[in-house]
Amino acid sequence: MPEHPSADEVFTYFERLSNWGRWGADDTRGTLNYVTPEVTLAAAGEIQLGRSVSCAWPITNQRQEGDLFGTPQRFMLNHGQGLADENRVLPPHRREGDRGFGASEYVGFVFHGLNITHLDALSHIFWDRKMYNDYPAELVTSQMGATRLAITDIAEGITTRGVLLDVARARGVDALEPGYGVTPDDLALTEERQGVSVRRGDAVFLRTGHGHVRHASGPTKTARGQPGWHASSLPWLHEREVAVIGCDTGQDVTPSGYNEAGLNLPVHSIGISAMGLWLLDNLDLEALGQTCEELERGTFFLSLQPLRLEGATGSPLNPIALF
Repeated sequence: MPEHPSADEVFTYFERLSNWGRWGADDTRGTLNYVTPEVTLAAAGEIQLGRSVSCAWPITNQRQEGDLFGTPQRFMLNHGQGLADENRVLPPHRREGDRGFGASEYVGFVFHGLNITHLDALSHIFWDRKMYNDYPAELVTSQMGATRLAITDIAEGITTRGVLLDVARARGVDALEPGYGVTPDDLALTEERQGVSVRRGDAVFLRTGHGHVRHASGPTKTARGQPGWHASSLPWLHEREVAVIGCDTGQDVTPSGYNEAGLNLPVHSIGISAMGLWLLDNLDLEALGQTCEELERGTFFLSLQPLRLEGATGSPLNPIALF
């Protein structure tokens, strides 16, 4: 195993890897500034077969380990049960004898957590009461939500080249062990074995194989930890000028190895608040991994379209990889 940086060194990343002011004092896009029209046009060249792959898990109202704030809820406002009941009381907007009807529902859930596929906005993480680019944490309010750095800052979505780094396959295992932190050595090995090279403006997806376990056994117990990015990967991502990262877990390896120093989630804390790096948590990368293996490719066109939720600190979404 490689020697990991000390907690003191990781804490230097907050300043060493900072993008505060890099794109101006009013910047709200962070590393998405790397995704220029030229980057998007070049990425469009990845579409050769017209084949698309979803990278999201279904949102279910069944109780799962990792629902940190409760189970998603569905409340049916209109449904098909009882339509033939002669004693059924019609809602005000319906008339007796209407042959047409429809179903509608209210759905509520907290997408931040360990199950729902979602994109973190740059307002999601504070460090020392600051958000990315020196915006004060107090700009996220109880009434209005994120008044700066909300998910609506990227209403046009993200369209760029995606790169799958299948570290599990490169290491010859179905899945990395809980608590395995992926380092630059893993990333370099995977690039070499896949014949790919991460470049400016890319979205880099890390496959640990956790999805393989989840498909086979259901959501896993989080107490044992999960594989994910190790903090030592952050300088590598910074140097490559990566725009977005994603993982088939909650992103950070857990435990991070820096819990006693008060840095439980360094990839979230440093990546979002210092680097302005956009994070996609809880991807399902199994179908994508199989497709890349079948086509002998590690790159694709990526389309990310978050919901335009005013004041939201992120959004659930369905990432689509196009080949």
